[in-house]
Amino acid sequence: MKGNGHLMTSRYSILTFSLALLTPFLAATLPGGAQNDTLDLVDAKGNIRKPADYRDRYQVLGVYTVLDPKGNEMHYTYASPGTAEFYRQNKRFADGTVLVKDVLATSHTRLTTGDAHWAEGTKVWFVMIKDDKGRFPGNPLWGNGWGWALFKSDAPDTQIATDFKKDCLGCHIPAQETDWVYVNGYPVLGVK
Repeated sequence: MKGNGHLMTSRYSILTFSLALLTPFLAATLPGGAQNDTLDLVDAKGNIRKPADYRDRYQVLGVYTVLDPKGNEMHYTYASPGTAEFYRQNKRFADGTVLVKDVLATSHTRLTTGDAHWAEGTKVWFVMIKDDKGRFPGNPLWGNGWGWALFKSDAPDTQIATDFKKDCLGCHIPAQETDWVYVNGYPVLGVK
Protein backbone atom coordinates (compact mmCIF):
# COMPACT_ATOMS: atom_id res chain seq x y z
CA MET A 1 0.00 0.00 0.00
CA LYS A 2 2.78 2.39 0.85
CA GLY A 3 4.25 2.07 -2.64
CA ASN A 4 0.93 2.78 -4.36
CA GLY A 5 0.46 6.01 -2.36
CA HIS A 6 3.92 7.15 -3.41
CA LEU A 7 3.14 6.28 -7.03
CA MET A 8 -0.14 8.21 -6.90
CA THR A 9 1.62 11.20 -5.33
CA SER A 10 4.28 11.09 -8.06
CA ARG A 11 1.64 10.89 -10.81
CA TYR A 12 -0.27 13.77 -9.21
CA SER A 13 2.93 15.84 -9.03
CA ILE A 14 3.76 15.12 -12.67
CA LEU A 15 0.21 16.00 -13.75
CA THR A 16 0.29 19.22 -11.72
CA PHE A 17 3.69 20.14 -13.14
CA SER A 18 2.52 19.37 -16.69
CA LEU A 19 -0.60 21.48 -16.29
CA ALA A 20 1.48 24.33 -14.90
CA LEU A 21 3.68 24.21 -17.99
CA LEU A 22 0.71 24.03 -20.38
CA THR A 23 -1.43 26.72 -18.73
CA PRO A 24 0.23 29.68 -20.51
CA PHE A 25 -0.15 27.88 -23.83
CA LEU A 26 -3.78 26.93 -23.21
CA ALA A 27 -4.58 30.46 -22.05
CA ALA A 28 -2.99 31.98 -25.15
CA THR A 29 -5.81 30.95 -27.44
CA LEU A 30 -9.53 31.24 -26.87
CA PRO A 31 -12.04 29.04 -28.70
CA GLY A 32 -12.34 30.02 -32.35
CA GLY A 33 -8.73 31.16 -32.64
CA ALA A 34 -9.26 34.51 -30.91
CA GLN A 35 -6.24 35.54 -28.94
CA ASN A 36 -6.32 35.94 -25.17
CA ASP A 37 -4.52 39.26 -25.63
CA THR A 38 -7.92 40.58 -26.69
CA LEU A 39 -8.71 40.72 -22.99
CA ASP A 40 -5.53 42.72 -22.41
CA LEU A 41 -6.73 45.32 -24.94
CA VAL A 42 -9.91 46.06 -22.99
CA ASP A 43 -10.14 47.35 -19.43
CA ALA A 44 -12.93 46.53 -16.96
CA LYS A 45 -15.06 49.44 -18.26
CA GLY A 46 -14.69 48.41 -21.91
CA ASN A 47 -12.10 50.98 -22.96
CA ILE A 48 -10.14 49.61 -25.92
CA ARG A 49 -6.41 50.03 -26.52
CA LYS A 50 -4.74 49.66 -29.91
CA PRO A 51 -2.46 46.60 -30.00
CA ALA A 52 1.11 47.87 -30.06
CA ASP A 53 2.60 45.15 -32.27
CA TYR A 54 -0.26 44.29 -34.62
CA ARG A 55 1.83 44.80 -37.78
CA ASP A 56 4.25 42.11 -36.61
CA ARG A 57 1.77 39.63 -35.13
CA TYR A 58 -1.49 40.05 -37.06
CA GLN A 59 -2.37 38.82 -40.54
CA VAL A 60 -3.13 41.31 -43.31
CA LEU A 61 -6.69 40.67 -44.52
CA GLY A 62 -6.53 43.06 -47.45
CA VAL A 63 -6.10 46.61 -48.68
CA TYR A 64 -8.61 49.10 -50.03
CA THR A 65 -7.40 51.99 -52.15
CA VAL A 66 -9.67 55.00 -51.74
CA LEU A 67 -9.37 57.58 -54.52
CA ASP A 68 -10.38 61.01 -53.30
CA PRO A 69 -9.61 64.46 -54.76
CA LYS A 70 -8.86 65.63 -51.18
CA GLY A 71 -6.17 62.97 -50.88
CA ASN A 72 -6.02 59.30 -51.80
CA GLU A 73 -5.78 56.73 -49.02
CA MET A 74 -4.87 53.10 -48.53
CA HIS A 75 -6.78 51.17 -45.88
CA TYR A 76 -4.81 48.17 -44.62
CA THR A 77 -6.77 45.82 -42.35
CA TYR A 78 -5.01 43.44 -39.97
CA ALA A 79 -6.65 40.62 -37.98
CA SER A 80 -5.63 38.80 -34.83
CA PRO A 81 -4.06 35.36 -35.39
CA GLY A 82 -6.52 32.65 -36.38
CA THR A 83 -9.16 35.05 -37.73
CA ALA A 84 -8.96 34.10 -41.42
CA GLU A 85 -8.88 30.36 -40.74
CA PHE A 86 -11.88 30.57 -38.40
CA TYR A 87 -13.79 32.75 -40.87
CA ARG A 88 -13.13 30.36 -43.77
CA GLN A 89 -14.45 27.45 -41.73
CA ASN A 90 -17.43 29.19 -40.08
CA LYS A 91 -18.30 32.15 -42.37
CA ARG A 92 -18.27 34.48 -39.37
CA PHE A 93 -15.81 36.20 -37.05
CA ALA A 94 -14.97 34.46 -33.78
CA ASP A 95 -15.82 36.12 -30.51
CA GLY A 96 -12.70 38.07 -29.47
CA THR A 97 -11.44 38.68 -33.01
CA VAL A 98 -9.48 41.93 -33.22
CA LEU A 99 -9.43 43.95 -36.45
CA VAL A 100 -7.11 46.93 -36.88
CA LYS A 101 -7.48 49.20 -39.90
CA ASP A 102 -4.63 51.56 -40.76
CA VAL A 103 -5.84 54.49 -42.84
CA LEU A 104 -2.73 55.79 -44.60
CA ALA A 105 -2.07 58.76 -46.82
CA THR A 106 -0.48 57.98 -50.17
CA SER A 107 2.27 59.29 -52.34
CA HIS A 108 2.98 58.57 -55.99
CA THR A 109 5.38 59.06 -58.83
CA ARG A 110 5.74 58.02 -62.43
CA LEU A 111 7.93 54.92 -62.72
CA THR A 112 8.82 52.75 -65.70
CA THR A 113 5.91 50.49 -64.68
CA GLY A 114 3.41 53.36 -64.69
CA ASP A 115 1.90 55.76 -62.15
CA ALA A 116 2.95 54.08 -58.87
CA HIS A 117 1.18 54.81 -55.57
CA TRP A 118 2.24 53.70 -52.08
CA ALA A 119 1.12 54.13 -48.50
CA GLU A 120 2.79 56.89 -46.53
CA GLY A 121 2.03 58.01 -42.98
CA THR A 122 -0.86 56.73 -40.88
CA LYS A 123 -3.76 59.15 -40.54
CA VAL A 124 -6.03 57.14 -38.23
CA TRP A 125 -6.50 53.65 -36.83
CA PHE A 126 -9.78 51.88 -36.29
CA VAL A 127 -9.93 48.94 -33.90
CA MET A 128 -12.87 46.56 -33.68
CA ILE A 129 -13.21 43.66 -31.23
CA LYS A 130 -15.85 41.02 -31.90
CA ASP A 131 -18.24 40.71 -28.97
CA ASP A 132 -20.82 37.95 -29.29
CA LYS A 133 -21.57 38.10 -25.56
CA GLY A 134 -22.57 41.75 -25.15
CA ARG A 135 -19.93 42.28 -22.46
CA PHE A 136 -20.37 46.05 -22.04
CA PRO A 137 -24.08 46.87 -22.51
CA GLY A 138 -23.80 50.33 -20.89
CA ASN A 139 -20.71 51.39 -22.84
CA PRO A 140 -21.56 53.50 -25.94
CA LEU A 141 -18.52 52.10 -27.78
CA TRP A 142 -19.87 48.54 -27.70
CA GLY A 143 -22.79 47.38 -29.78
CA ASN A 144 -23.98 45.54 -32.87
CA GLY A 145 -21.66 42.68 -31.90
CA TRP A 146 -18.44 44.70 -31.75
CA GLY A 147 -16.35 47.00 -29.61
CA TRP A 148 -15.36 50.09 -31.63
CA ALA A 149 -12.38 52.45 -31.21
CA LEU A 150 -10.69 55.27 -33.14
CA PHE A 151 -7.15 56.63 -32.77
CA LYS A 152 -5.63 59.60 -34.63
CA SER A 153 -2.00 60.01 -35.65
CA ASP A 154 -1.41 63.09 -33.49
CA ALA A 155 -2.27 61.00 -30.37
CA PRO A 156 -1.85 57.36 -31.46
CA ASP A 157 -2.46 55.89 -28.00
CA THR A 158 -5.58 57.92 -27.18
CA GLN A 159 -8.94 56.44 -28.15
CA ILE A 160 -11.16 59.36 -29.25
CA ALA A 161 -14.51 57.85 -30.29
CA THR A 162 -17.34 58.60 -27.85
CA ASP A 163 -20.26 56.66 -29.32
CA PHE A 164 -19.99 53.95 -31.98
CA LYS A 165 -23.39 54.88 -33.44
CA LYS A 166 -22.23 58.46 -33.97
CA ASP A 167 -18.51 58.01 -34.68
CA CYS A 168 -18.25 54.63 -36.44
CA LEU A 169 -21.45 52.99 -37.60
CA GLY A 170 -22.29 55.40 -40.43
CA CYS A 171 -19.37 54.20 -42.52
CA HIS A 172 -20.26 50.54 -41.86
CA ILE A 173 -23.96 50.61 -42.81
CA PRO A 174 -23.28 49.24 -46.34
CA ALA A 175 -21.53 46.26 -44.67
CA GLN A 176 -24.35 45.44 -42.25
CA GLU A 177 -25.14 42.15 -44.00
CA THR A 178 -21.53 40.97 -43.53
CA ASP A 179 -21.35 41.67 -39.79
CA TRP A 180 -20.47 45.36 -40.31
CA VAL A 181 -17.18 44.44 -42.03
CA TYR A 182 -16.35 44.98 -45.73
CA VAL A 183 -15.30 41.36 -46.26
CA ASN A 184 -15.32 41.53 -50.08
CA GLY A 185 -11.97 43.38 -49.96
CA TYR A 186 -10.32 40.66 -47.85
CA PRO A 187 -9.31 37.79 -50.14
CA VAL A 188 -7.80 35.68 -47.32
CA LEU A 189 -11.29 35.19 -45.86
CA GLY A 190 -12.31 33.28 -48.99
CA VAL A 191 -11.56 29.70 -49.91
CA LYS A 192 -7.83 28.90 -50.04
